[in-house]
Amino acid sequence: MTICNGRAALRALVAAAALCSAAMMAASPAQAAPDAKFVLISHAPDSDSWWNVIKNAIKQADEDFNVQTDYRNPPNGDIADMSRLIEQAAARNYDGVITTIADFDVLKSSIGKVTAKKIPLVTINSGTEEQSAQLGAIMHIGQPEYVAGNEAGKKAKAAGIKTFLCVNHIATNTVSFDRCKGFADALGIDYKASTIDSGQDPTEIQSKVSAYLRNHPDTQSILTLGPVPAAATLKAVTQMGLQNKIYFVTFDFSDEIAKAIKDGTIKFAIDQQPYLQGYIPVAVLAIAKKEHTTDPAKIRAALEANPKFKARLDTYGLAPSYGPKNIRSGPGFITKDNLDKVVKYAGQYR
Repeated sequence: MTICNGRAALRALVAAAALCSAAMMAASPAQAAPDAKFVLISHAPDSDSWWNVIKNAIKQADEDFNVQTDYRNPPNGDIADMSRLIEQAAARNYDGVITTIADFDVLKSSIGKVTAKKIPLVTINSGTEEQSAQLGAIMHIGQPEYVAGNEAGKKAKAAGIKTFLCVNHIATNTVSFDRCKGFADALGIDYKASTIDSGQDPTEIQSKVSAYLRNHPDTQSILTLGPVPAAATLKAVTQMGLQNKIYFVTFDFSDEIAKAIKDGTIKFAIDQQPYLQGYIPVAVLAIAKKEHTTDPAKIRAALEANPKFKARLDTYGLAPSYGPKNIRSGPGFITKDNLDKVVKYAGQYR
């Protein structure tokens, strides 16, 4: 047996340690530093779980484009707090800012501090494409409510529908009428004569819908504007024996809506695809920085060609709508054909 002297033993230990370290580095490569740092500021309070889908989308976009995006929001949904968050973002010199336009008049001054420093801006979710342009954003990513209602109405018209009832449970929000008007315009009728202010109490909604249908037996279609009125209207339709006899469509999604689509009572749900409102703005800013451009057409082309983005769309069954400048996250449509995929990812990526 050969016995090593002290120095030889030390050299052997050092060599072994070096080999071990190299092996560990090969097995666990260091995380690359992000190419850019962005921030997404929403108006949503902490209690709003709908935004969890957007948060998950942000994380995946960060992975796909090697960037870091912070999520900021006013804990109680206070717009004044949101305004301060936007000003803080401008002061911190992020490489890009993403924000909702929850209140154009309140937020335009704060957002102006972002663009004044030439920080690239993308707007999402609430607000309009026109407001986004006024604020100097590269583009807006969201669902235009009139367009969503109109696209749904076109599907109804193609099915032979000529009359409908719009159940508006949020009549205090003037934008809600855009959904009803869009649907009515597609059918070529007056939306005012076909819209009821149902209130938000489920029992009241059910009662008002039942009364309307009894007084207007020629009603061929129903449009509800969210899960609560959809559930209440489902009860009314079921009690009156109108399942599969009336062309029933709704905005948004829930377990009850999923069951009704599966059994055919609801033809489809209009989906604003929130995942896209988280993923696309991060991707847009990443592409803008990498390609040194704010040209929406060039950014869109790069995004559409990105294989990682394509894979995300295929996996979650998502379909953005591309305009000449803006990218619309909706309307998407949930039908029997894609229901299983939507249910699988509901609350996470749908």
